[in-house]
Amino acid sequence: MNTPEPDKHQEEELYFKRAPIVPRSIHGAFRRFKTSILLLGFSVYFLLPWLPWGRPDAPSQAVMFDIPGRRYLIFGLTVYPQDIFWLALLLAIAAAVLFFITALAGRAFCGYFCFQTLWTDAFFWLEHLIQGERPSRLRLNRAPWNNSEKLIKVGATRLLWFLLSFWTAMTFALYFGYAPDLLVRFFVGQAPAAAYITVLTLTLTTYFAAAVLREHVCTFICPYGRFQSAMYDSETLAVYYDRSRGEREKGRVSARAGMRGYDDRRYAGYGDCIDCGLCVQVCPVGIDIRNGMQYTCISCGLCVDACNTIMDKMGYPRGLVRYDSEVNLNSASPKPVRLDWKRMKVLAWGLSIVLMTGYLAYNIAHKESFEYSVQQVRQPLFVTLSDGSIRNRYQIRITNIAGNPETFTVNAKGIPPGALDLGNFGRVTIDNGHSLTVQASVKLTPDVAKHTQEFNFTIDNGKGEVVTAPARFFSGNSQ
Repeated sequence: MNTPEPDKHQEEELYFKRAPIVPRSIHGAFRRFKTSILLLGFSVYFLLPWLPWGRPDAPSQAVMFDIPGRRYLIFGLTVYPQDIFWLALLLAIAAAVLFFITALAGRAFCGYFCFQTLWTDAFFWLEHLIQGERPSRLRLNRAPWNNSEKLIKVGATRLLWFLLSFWTAMTFALYFGYAPDLLVRFFVGQAPAAAYITVLTLTLTTYFAAAVLREHVCTFICPYGRFQSAMYDSETLAVYYDRSRGEREKGRVSARAGMRGYDDRRYAGYGDCIDCGLCVQVCPVGIDIRNGMQYTCISCGLCVDACNTIMDKMGYPRGLVRYDSEVNLNSASPKPVRLDWKRMKVLAWGLSIVLMTGYLAYNIAHKESFEYSVQQVRQPLFVTLSDGSIRNRYQIRITNIAGNPETFTVNAKGIPPGALDLGNFGRVTIDNGHSLTVQASVKLTPDVAKHTQEFNFTIDNGKGEVVTAPARFFSGNSQ
């Protein structure tokens, strides 16, 4: 049997070394929106650890993850490990928001809000700042390494990339301690080992993700691009190339002599696309949107800005490349682009976001300022004293999670006055985040004990919060 020869062209397509993507800068509405999100995101991330916030028992830092104290300090809210439900609900809300955006506007989250997009965009900006526009960067890429200009500019670019990566990692570490103190201790060699490990790891991963891997993260590593098609439908907005307008009967042709006027091209049967390639040059993942929808497209809209810029220069109508839905793009008379939110999928995700967010807000607003537990000492279950009275002992554990020291008063209902003995702990003050166990003793006469099987402990923080904890009383006559 003859074995067929492998397809050499296919092997080259599968295994060829990918050329680095060098995007051209562009101006336009979507570029301005991306830049605004970038500046907002960087401002929040890098400045938040330095925002002061007064607290009586913790450093004056607005957001701090106090691992030794087992608490998260987020402005006026203190979150403890037992509040893990909040985190689970927050993650569910984030997932619902992602699916909501995808059903409504495709991979818009990837194009504007994803951390990989933001940091890669910042790295592109630094590269453009040092090396110049796309032609200059391509020339430097082709130049040998013994070229002094290449050594200086590429070296300066990578140094700035490394510094941004380092400060990204350093800022992350500052969330886990008092920022001014931790920063000083880090550089004098007195910070915890975990701080150095964290900063080193995040510096390297940030550098490789945004400087080396870049579009490979979106194309091969991130799973979102692979399963996004399951959340698309014909009304979902995505970036499309209007092929019927751009190609017409004879395809696209450059704007050579006799083919510059809009009416001349229409009369000759050629489309509005002048094959300038600018939409490909500005794409951060290096795709040609004219080849149709591709899972690597992150819907950043830069190709829309590029095409609109060319259309304006040529005097052609805008929108050859645009955000649109498949059903509108393929209709005989396309309507103006709009977000079609009146769909069951979009409404369902939107409703789930509203309900979960409302429940989370309600839960946080009605968070109790302390936690408690009442455990009966069962060895022995009860003791008969020399005077015939019966004694039960209890352990009352109170945890203060109010955010500041609180004073608690413990009482009992359903038993005679004087039956409860708390020693000197009837009124106790507990620091925020700390717990205290109060030893309680209840002594009843035989007649009272015979008719008392249950009573209640009350715990009052003096600020209107009173909880009632039921307890059982055991005696020789208890059933």
